[in-house]
Amino acid sequence: MKHLFKLLMLLVVLEPITGEEVVNAYSARHYDTDQAMYDRFTAETGIEVNLIEGGSDALIERIKNEGQFSPADMLITVDAGRLWRADQEGIFQPVDSEILEARIPSHLRHPDGHWFGLSKRARVIAYNSSLELPRSLSNYEDLSDEKFKGQICMRSSGNIYNLSLMASLIDAHGVGSAEDWARSVVANFARNPQSNDTGQLRAVASGECALTVANTYYLGRLLGSSKPEDRQVMANLKVVFPNQDNRGTHVNISGAGITKHAPNKENAIRFLEYLTSEFAQKLFAEGNNEYPVVGETTGPVAALGKFKSDNLDVSVLGERQAEAVKAFDRAGWN
Repeated sequence: MKHLFKLLMLLVVLEPITGEEVVNAYSARHYDTDQAMYDRFTAETGIEVNLIEGGSDALIERIKNEGQFSPADMLITVDAGRLWRADQEGIFQPVDSEILEARIPSHLRHPDGHWFGLSKRARVIAYNSSLELPRSLSNYEDLSDEKFKGQICMRSSGNIYNLSLMASLIDAHGVGSAEDWARSVVANFARNPQSNDTGQLRAVASGECALTVANTYYLGRLLGSSKPEDRQVMANLKVVFPNQDNRGTHVNISGAGITKHAPNKENAIRFLEYLTSEFAQKLFAEGNNEYPVVGETTGPVAALGKFKSDNLDVSVLGERQAEAVKAFDRAGWN
């Protein structure tokens, strides 16, 4: 009786979201502008977009647990590290699409088409505008300089954005040098790691600390905010795009892949291709103040200016994630 009840519940869940004219997207994005994209896609193709929202890790776990009976056609998530995790769990299947290969640079997609980058964000240095910018502050590596002792605010090393940044430093310099860098940054902390990127930016703006690193979309949110207190935060900040004279600023992605057991695979591929159109890219990027993969940058984040980005294959950010965790731990970065 217990097993029969579970089967009936599964049928109830699956029945309304399967069929020939739907695509079932499990998404870690929660932005009003995304709905305009979905509506346009449905109007153009007749394919309805059924959206299941949740946190990235929770959605990955859900798809794993649903197995071959999962109604998910695609997973949309943030950070190359999470895309890599999902791929390691066997969630994605390879996709062969000339459109996706033509529109998305090779370093922003899986080499075998398991996932594709759809928007970009940069991890930049922000400092208090009342301070004179030290000439030595132009690279991530400069954060280890002892002249910044007691001046740096950071979030936890377990945060996926910091893990990806550390992975890029490991790729650039090797594990030993990257670990030494992390240990020196810890020695420069103004306080124990806490809060999110917005919390770091507010702490720098208030003078609690002098500088931090943050993803550009957090700055874009503050720039586009109608709240006076957010405008004041931005008035008290200046931004450095690191490593412009060498490899470029660390860039990460939001992206998506077609699930292994997608019941509507062809519809999902059409939807994924649509998300790389200039119309969709504009809304997709602006929804979270990110940089589009296709087309010109628009929205508040454009005010931060143009920059040279690190063209490291973002797959490396996942491949070196375990090394990043261990290096942070050994360096005492909590």
